[in-house]
Order: sequence, then C-alpha cells, then structure tokens
Amino acid sequence: MVTVSRHHEFCAGRERKRTILLTKSLLSLLRQKTSAFAVSPLWQNLQCGESVTIEGQTYTISAVTHRYQLRKGKYEPSEKRLDVLSTGRYLLNLYLETLLQQS
Repeated sequence: MVTVSRHHEFCAGRERKRTILLTKSLLSLLRQKTSAFAVSPLWQNLQCGESVTIEGQTYTISAVTHRYQLRKGKYEPSEKRLDVLSTGRYLLNLYLETLLQQS
C-alpha cells in the first residue's frame, strides 16, 4: 500500500547529504504495486515536507531536484530526484534546527 500525506514543513538543503535517494527503481516498484500510480498526477507534484508511506514505512521528502537536458536548442526535463528521510529522523532534524536557531 502506498499513500501520500500532504503536510508541508521546513526543508533544509544541507540535509541532502544524509538522505536516502528514492530511485527510479523504487518508483517503478510503486507503479507495479498500485495501478493508480502510473496515471495519477499526484506523484508528479510531490514537494518537500510531504510524507510517503511505502510498505508500512513512512518517509518524508527532504528535497526535490529537477534535472534538465539540452535537446535541439531547448531545455527539457530529464529527471526528478526525491531525497527522503525516515519521518522520525526528519522531525528530529526539524527540532534540532529550531533549537539551534533559538540559541
């Protein structure tokens, strides 16, 4: 079962180094598990701070990177990369970031 929760929070760019890359192979696995995934525009609009539950494990998107490639004189989207953290780690990072800003 795959679900997406629309909950937007602060997204720090420096967390990218410590994230797990949600690769195309995982996305293709999701397509196989749910037929609605392939046609739903919901997955195209994933944003930073949203929760994704995959096989009972919840991840939070910490960064979204779009890559473009120059083809025939125009830049076309070629890849979308989602950096994710476990939800517990994501919330802990937000809490620690808040403490750091307050001190």
